Amino acid sequence: MRTVLLASLTLVACEHGPAPGPQQPVPTVTAATTASSGAVVAASGAEVDTLASSVGVIEIHPVQHATLWLRVGDQVVWVDPWSKAKLEGPKADLVLITDVHPDHFDPEGLAAVRGANAVVVAPKVVAEQVPGAIALANGESRQVGALRVEAVAMYNLTRGPEAGKLYHDKGRGNGYVINAGDARLYLSGDTECTPEMKALQDIDVAFVCMNLPYTMPPSEAAACVAVFKPKVLYPYHYRDSPLGELQAALAGTGVLLRLREWYPGGP
Repeated sequence: MRTVLLASLTLVACEHGPAPGPQQPVPTVTAATTASSGAVVAASGAEVDTLASSVGVIEIHPVQHATLWLRVGDQVVWVDPWSKAKLEGPKADLVLITDVHPDHFDPEGLAAVRGANAVVVAPKVVAEQVPGAIALANGESRQVGALRVEAVAMYNLTRGPEAGKLYHDKGRGNGYVINAGDARLYLSGDTECTPEMKALQDIDVAFVCMNLPYTMPPSEAAACVAVFKPKVLYPYHYRDSPLGELQAALAGTGVLLRLREWYPGGP
């Protein structure tokens, strides 16, 4: 059986989810904040979530919408840096870009976080516009320092702006699995519940999108998550989606739902 790697956490928002069985120990909650209305709010001054791995402690820093950054041992990873977000944090050693849409590929945001020797990994349609970037196709992987990055297909199955067109075509963009030693983190990118997502294995932490009309509703995301069963789920890229549907749909699955404030000041 795989070793469960989740370490004790300090939380910056509210924690939800059924208690897992004895085979799945969970992080210790040391701080949690919920508004009286039940809305997710950030706890002032709280530390970040952390995850233990064989390559060092992983820090998880939600920023806004699809933007986040991770500290993995001595490497800093930024994901989809968007200039509309507060891009506060250390410069990147690795930047992952999921798609060509401006809330994912933003040259100004990329320039703001990119370190002098940073590696940029992106789908071909983005890499062609970023000098020195590494293009990964769906299913390909690349070693970057202590991390191995796998590109996972992200696309729409049915939703699009009009009949015969999809918001995200298969093969254009990438979700990613970051392998940090014995820890695996999944970033969905903009996608519906695809066979590739359902086929994921041994995911410790998953960041999964859920916003209509471009991706999928929380109930559909929950059905997909219930198949590949990450130990911890962060909904992101959700704007004003009803996350209560996600919580209800995940009841009894053993997946720990972690809500964070991805939209400071509103969607």
